Amino acid sequence: MTGHKFKIGEKVQLARDPLNRKTGIYEVMALLPEEHEGWQYRIQDPQSKQQRVVIEARLSEVAGA
Repeated sequence: MTGHKFKIGEKVQLARDPLNRKTGIYEVMALLPEEHEGWQYRIQDPQSKQQRVVIEARLSEVAGA
């Protein structure tokens, strides 16, 4: 069993989803339990401070971060 790919405080790139929600660079705020689709994360938009929960498959590393 592997663990979370990203750490708290790490910057991540959020991929577009089928509902065309906002993409961009977010900060990992919390590591959440694994669900059916994989590990989950609570991430936060640095500008608006809005948080959301996403699965790991929608996140990627930020180049140069």
